[in-house]
Amino acid sequence: MTTDADILRIAAPAQAGVSGRPRRAGTRWRWRGVALGLVVPVVAAAGWELCVRAGLSDGRLVPPPSRIAETFWDLAATGELARHAAATVLRVAAGFGLGALAGTVMGALAGYSALTRALVDPTLQALRAIPSIAWVPLFILWLGIFEASKVALIAVGVFFPVYLGVMAAIASVDRKIVEVGRIFRLSGPAMVRRILLPAVLPAYVVSLRAGLGLGWMFVVAAEFMGAGEGLGYLLVDGQQLGKPAQIVAAIVAFAIIGKTTDWILVAATAPFLRWEDVVAQGETG
Repeated sequence: MTTDADILRIAAPAQAGVSGRPRRAGTRWRWRGVALGLVVPVVAAAGWELCVRAGLSDGRLVPPPSRIAETFWDLAATGELARHAAATVLRVAAGFGLGALAGTVMGALAGYSALTRALVDPTLQALRAIPSIAWVPLFILWLGIFEASKVALIAVGVFFPVYLGVMAAIASVDRKIVEVGRIFRLSGPAMVRRILLPAVLPAYVVSLRAGLGLGWMFVVAAEFMGAGEGLGYLLVDGQQLGKPAQIVAAIVAFAIIGKTTDWILVAATAPFLRWEDVVAQGETG
């Protein structure tokens, strides 16, 4: 009886090269990467704070970190920050779920079937070129000004990178590992589960991360559509009331929450990618 281990043992040279070396744990390198990633923003923030305190700038249009932190504290103390952040996260979560599901299905169909790709890909590529803001009046007309139109706009932003990633990954699966499956006479579902799915999973995770990033970008346009709460609302409110510290605080909140959700996505998918035999972080240094 053919087992997964038999298939992976034969397919491994075609898919992962001849290395076979065990990967390092990499814990030390991960923490080092986190520390290095904080260097630029911390140095930039400290430098701007010193410039304002030294009188080189009044910090009116670009407030110093101390003023931004004070604004954060005020928003958190009143509960506004949590309320607006929760509203934005829920919108992104709903839009990401819908967009990722639709992009996965359409990408899989277009990647697996040349006929489907010829029928739908030109239209989808044309729609992908439409700016996000151009969808706003149409979605308001179709779905109203409330949550449905906002979630739909975010889903559109998520859909295209996921669709492209899945379609390209399936279309570029190494022919040699497919031949391995045929040698073992795998059925169609077994071929998908044991050959195609592991082969496309790394590219699929990358496309999900790209879609999530665009989802956070599209939520700003979505919350410009008459939202009464959300981080995008804080941006508009800060602009209308002349509060640059509130605008920057909302931008920083977008960055922190967006990075956190990306980290959660990476951590959630990491167990499914442990089989990869790739260069471990720090091995090329």
